[in-house]
Amino acid sequence: MFSHLNHHATSRAACGIHAILGDRRASSQLAGGIHTFHGDKPLIMGILNMTPDSFSDGGQYTNIDAALRQVDLMLSEGADIIDIGGESTRPGSDSVDAAEQRQRVIPVINAIRNQISKEALISIDTTSSEVADAALAAGANIINDISAGQHDPAILSLAAERSVPIVLMHKLGTPKTMQDSPYYEDVVREIIDALTENINIALNAGIKRENIVIDPGIGFGKRKQDNLDLLAHLDVFTAMGFPVLLGTSRKRFMGSICTVTEPSDLVTATAVTTALGVMAGVQLFRVHDVKENRQAADIAWAIRQSR
Repeated sequence: MFSHLNHHATSRAACGIHAILGDRRASSQLAGGIHTFHGDKPLIMGILNMTPDSFSDGGQYTNIDAALRQVDLMLSEGADIIDIGGESTRPGSDSVDAAEQRQRVIPVINAIRNQISKEALISIDTTSSEVADAALAAGANIINDISAGQHDPAILSLAAERSVPIVLMHKLGTPKTMQDSPYYEDVVREIIDALTENINIALNAGIKRENIVIDPGIGFGKRKQDNLDLLAHLDVFTAMGFPVLLGTSRKRFMGSICTVTEPSDLVTATAVTTALGVMAGVQLFRVHDVKENRQAADIAWAIRQSR
């Protein structure tokens, strides 16, 4: 049924996000990561929402066969990582307990490993240490935590114990309330300060520096202008010395600029932000539409390399 793709595969051994970035382009892989990522081509993280209520693709992949077809497609289009989540974090969404999340995501992780690839990189999108633990046991490689360990601090201890990369994202409040009335005096400075604090907490929990990825959290407790300010200053985040993940895919603030109401019509807008991100040094891009964003990233990378 599936093509058993192994695009951009790397060892599932805990080797750090730096080594993953290096291995993406067949450079030498070093246990524990490498000290710099400058010069490494960006990665595309394809989104697989195992949820009935995500803002753009809710309910499309809750069936295992449909999910596997989407994974196969994303890998064939150039995805480097498959990001699997069992809880919608769209504005206004309710939380989902760990048992329900596990029921949604673990079968598909097992199916990917058994039917598509033993080596394809998988990240688990969760704030729950219980869900993350089960996902890692099933074959996930990376933790993607939108709360940066604030919802469940045990997830930081888990990442340290397993020596796996973890994405620390900034957001205000909870998905249920984060867009009620977000406010910043200086959004770039305040989010840098918050991420710096999150990084220090993660380091104190025992997570290796080379296993930390940061995400400014576009759309998570931000106004339209806040999102634009963050995108205009991505180079400030990449200068912090950690890989940066950018997640703008099909987000509403872009629709308000383009006068588009359907998230699925924001593929081109998303690809524009991917290209801008590459030029600013961003290295990971979480997207719904892999093919278009792979092309945008590759062209922008070629231009950046010609500087």
